[in-house]
Amino acid sequence: MRLRLAVSVLAVCAALSGCGKKDDTAGLPPPLSDAEKVTLIASLPEPFHSADLANGESRFAACKSCHSVERGGKNLTGPNLYGVFGRRAGSKKGYEYSEAVEHAGFAWDAEHLEGWLSGPRTYLKGTKMSFSGLKDPKDRTDLIVYLMTVTGYRTPGMPVPAAP
Repeated sequence: MRLRLAVSVLAVCAALSGCGKKDDTAGLPPPLSDAEKVTLIASLPEPFHSADLANGESRFAACKSCHSVERGGKNLTGPNLYGVFGRRAGSKKGYEYSEAVEHAGFAWDAEHLEGWLSGPRTYLKGTKMSFSGLKDPKDRTDLIVYLMTVTGYRTPGMPVPAAP
């Protein structure tokens, strides 16, 4: 009887307080506020400065069946993209990358994403990503800026508020 009670207490503890649940957000910046998004976009050089976020979000619709963008979100068929800017390609913990991405040797930035989004399989031979790419440069720019606004991206010198 005592064992059953102890197990029940532990189950309630786990359900209510997240006992045993690892924090997948450690080291990740908090999400941008709406004001920070406006500041970020205003600070970007052209063509990013005049990006259409609604179009970027619309372009991301083709990506979200494989990628999540929530802080601490799960990896799906593809890795979670929160905190992707500045992250070394192939280094997201808990995701099994192709050797091509693991050995790419770069950190994700707008330039690398531009190339990747134009055609992942031609940009990095051997990737397992099946997405054929976005042919329109404006769509790629809009998607990159959208990703900046939803993945915690900050420009150098932009203050990082304390995590909630």
